[in-house]
Amino acid sequence: MRYRIGEEPDMLGTAMDQSAINSIALLSLLLGIGFVIAGLRSRHHWLTIWGAGLSLWSAGYIALVAFFL
Repeated sequence: MRYRIGEEPDMLGTAMDQSAINSIALLSLLLGIGFVIAGLRSRHHWLTIWGAGLSLWSAGYIALVAFFL
């Protein structure tokens, strides 16, 4: 594999901090709610189930971080 001049192969990129992960969880929550609404309107039950699962897991993660960490 080739690397750019001055770039070391063992150098990692910037690490994600907790605020970036929280932002992704919030975005997932909003997307999940949107999927539920779209699934109900279009009568695609798989989209409703997928959106509900995404919303529940995202809300659970946000609650876990807010109350326990």
